[in-house]
Amino acid sequence: MINVERIIVALDCPADEARSLASRLAGKARWLKVGMTLYYAASPSIVREFKERGFKVFVDLKLHDIPHQVRGAASSVVAAGADMLTVHGAGGLAMLRAAAKGSEQAWQARGDTSERPKVIAVTVLTSMDRASLAQVGVERSINEQVTLLARLAQEARLDGVVASPQEARALRTLLGPNAAIVTPGVRPQGASQDDQSRTATPAEALENGASHLVIGRPITAAPNPASAFDAIMNEIESNGTNPR
Repeated sequence: MINVERIIVALDCPADEARSLASRLAGKARWLKVGMTLYYAASPSIVREFKERGFKVFVDLKLHDIPHQVRGAASSVVAAGADMLTVHGAGGLAMLRAAAKGSEQAWQARGDTSERPKVIAVTVLTSMDRASLAQVGVERSINEQVTLLARLAQEARLDGVVASPQEARALRTLLGPNAAIVTPGVRPQGASQDDQSRTATPAEALENGASHLVIGRPITAAPNPASAFDAIMNEIESNGTNPR
């Protein structure tokens, strides 16, 4: 996988702004992330729209409900054209397996020649720290909780996980060379951390074992998003990063 395929631009904004950003990033970015803000505002049609423009689409809704509901939701997301989607690892083994089944069935029903969509499990949100985990009754360390949920995703035969760049190295060892390890909390050198607690630069995240980097505001809030995207690519290339 070439480096440009590893950057997912997060469009966490209203629909009109997202469409404008997609136009400005055309020919640069290969992947766009559609999260809750955009998906709920624009409906699944926004996924189809971005697909028609030639982008791959990561639908990040962090599905978390009873297995029956998650199976149906995963099926709907894939039917809309998603190339990758998220579920919460904390939903348990039955829920994770239901998500995988719903995704698989919808992909087969699509009948196209696209690669099978990836279903990945969110471990611990990158905005959380040890104190945040304790507030919701999790007494394990962040690393222990991430590892526990990654093992659960592996048992459910999901395609990988979402975790911070700081856990990527251990997860690559645990999950092997083919797993998707998607890392939010990626900030170019000198950028603000915003509401992220566990961050790394793009080059650090890739070197640690990330397969994909989710980058939002450093690109989307820049005066020239295409130039910001190019700057991140240059930062990765100039560091001589050897992605895992």
